[in-house]
Amino acid sequence: MAVIGYIRVSSNKQTLEHQRYEIEQFALQNNIIVDRWVMEKISSRKALNKRQLGQLLDDLQPNDILIAAEISRLGRSLLEVMHILEYCLNKNCQVWTIKENYRLGNDIQSKVMAFAFGLSAEIERNLISQRTKASLESVRATGKRLGRPFSAQSKKLKLSRNTKKVKELLDMGLTRYRIAKIMSVKQTTVSRFINRMGW
Repeated sequence: MAVIGYIRVSSNKQTLEHQRYEIEQFALQNNIIVDRWVMEKISSRKALNKRQLGQLLDDLQPNDILIAAEISRLGRSLLEVMHILEYCLNKNCQVWTIKENYRLGNDIQSKVMAFAFGLSAEIERNLISQRTKASLESVRATGKRLGRPFSAQSKKLKLSRNTKKVKELLDMGLTRYRIAKIMSVKQTTVSRFINRMGW
């Protein structure tokens, strides 16, 4: 029997350490030794065979215990979570989650719990998606512009509004680097502006 800690984050902006700490504390409190760690930075939207989790599932042996911080670390969709749980249970392995406090084994109660959680998680994601779309439509209806602020306001437009000053600095013999420093923009922005103006 082996205990495997599985950790996944979906982007490089997130860290693996928090989930590992949760699993380590859980193991300490329950006198469990984690024999193996599988950690990856990848979206759960990626196919299972392209994730380390896919290989981990293949390697599972009867009576192994797979521990995750929460069940959503295994997959995002109801079908994927159910597939993973079914695969583990059919191999006579257990899936434990810390957040939900699940101890899923090969029994009918575990299967019912797994299905109920997967279904509720899927419904919750759909509701969040619908609320987000409704909010965006509401913002659009007011005529507001969505997305990041127009960057030219602070860079390219700033130079356009100060065309005369940029030309004067250039005529004084200042380098593009010095002009960029004075105008508080990048040197490449100044270079593109000067080239566009044909100076």
